[in-house]
Amino acid sequence: MNIPKVMRKYCAKCKAHTEQKVSIYKAGKRRGSARGERRHAERKRGYGGQKFPKLAKPAKTTKKVTPIMTCTVCKKKYNKHGIRIKKFELIAI
Repeated sequence: MNIPKVMRKYCAKCKAHTEQKVSIYKAGKRRGSARGERRHAERKRGYGGQKFPKLAKPAKTTKKVTPIMTCTVCKKKYNKHGIRIKKFELIAI
């Protein structure tokens, strides 16, 4: 799916339609010291087997891509809800 790099969309902060740059959300590096990571590791420790199911095969063939809209006037960022597509491409119009 081709999506333009720049779109004119409504900015709630500016209260007007402005040019907005489109980028793709990418998850940051996971930290082992984060509370959730520590909890997950603790539950997997010791005897009693795997606490979380090990998936034999992935359930979905596609991933959700989350576009981030950045207002060029006020630099406010908006996350749009994810779109489930196989191929995602930003194009210049």
